[in-house]
This record gives sequence, structure tokens and C-alpha cells, in this order.
Amino acid sequence: MPAGIVETAQAKVNLALHGLGRRDDGYHQLDSAVAFAGAGDVITVSPKAGEGVSLSVSGPFTAAVPTGPDNLICRAYTVLAQHVALPAVAVHLEKNLPVASGIGGGSADAAAALRAYLQLAGAELPSAVMTTVALALGA
Repeated sequence: MPAGIVETAQAKVNLALHGLGRRDDGYHQLDSAVAFAGAGDVITVSPKAGEGVSLSVSGPFTAAVPTGPDNLICRAYTVLAQHVALPAVAVHLEKNLPVASGIGGGSADAAAALRAYLQLAGAELPSAVMTTVALALGA
């Protein structure tokens, strides 16, 4: 297995955003056009002994980031593990984007983590399964 996978979770800027209604799970159905900024969080995923996922955080917005099972990075591991065999991982998040700022930080972190988990596991999933995994994590 590789020593660690590094992924950047780029911030997004909504150029247009339209709410189309509420889904059964409480999230809103959205139609948007976005551009990605050069700034972002950095995620490093490394294999570890044991089971599951652990999360450590550094950076200017560390204090506002939960590191337990409710964090989207940890939830992404749990949801993805229902579809593919994942090794135990240690994740480090360099939190450069402000929390709850509307620039997609948490969602981008989860997406970057999913990419890293799959790469570390040497696995691929059909896009329909990835869509199911992503929708289980949020909008």
C-alpha cells in the first residue's frame, strides 16, 4: 500500500444557485453553477494498524472542526465501507477554509476523502454507486 494519499479539497464559489425543493432526507435539491477557487483544505490519508478511521486536524480553522464520527470525512469512510473493502486509515485534515462559510469546505473534504480512500484501497466503483454514497453524505 502507498504511504499516504494527498488530496486537495478546493473551495467553490456559487455563480448561480437555485433551490428546487426539499428531499425526503431533509436536504435541499439544488441546481447550481460553480467555479472552484485556488484555495482549499488538504487531506492526507494513510494506512494504519487496527480498524476504521481516525482524524486529526491542523490549520487556522481547527477549533471549529469535530474529529469524531459525525465529521463528514469519517462519515464518508463509514458509508463507502458498505460498498468496498477499505483498509484502516489515519486522516489528517489541514483546515484552511472557514467552517460553515458556504464555500463547500465540508463537502469538498468528504469528496477528497472518498477519492483518497478508493485510491488507497486500489478500488473503483461505478458512478451510480458513487452517487449513492455522496447523497448519503449530504446535498
